[in-house]
Amino acid sequence: MPRFACVQLSLATLGICFGCSGVSDQPELGDVSGKVTLGGEPVVNVSVYFKPDIGRMSIGKTDENGHYIAMYLIDQEGVKVGPNKVWLEYAPDDLGPPIPPKYGSQSELKTEVKPGDNVFDIEMKTSK
Repeated sequence: MPRFACVQLSLATLGICFGCSGVSDQPELGDVSGKVTLGGEPVVNVSVYFKPDIGRMSIGKTDENGHYIAMYLIDQEGVKVGPNKVWLEYAPDDLGPPIPPKYGSQSELKTEVKPGDNVFDIEMKTSK
């Protein structure tokens, strides 16, 4: 076997071994859930975004009662532990009451996610 082929085979074997080692690059996550309301009423079908300083964001979507569970991946609940900026936004096909800017595009919301269970309720108030 030519030396180049041996080197390639060795590198491929190492890649397989490291890929199966169980080492994950996933950060520590905390479970985050809550309820979104506007004027005391649940807000339906709004997405809740959690963006850490560094790393992947998590997203939750409210149900008919305004409850959400943040998802790190499609099949993985959680939000990266540490400080996170939070904002609300509707998907293009979802409609609902207008989101006040300080909860949406100009969000002032922040939370410190801890390991374990975290409840982050968002009680929006309109400015008058």
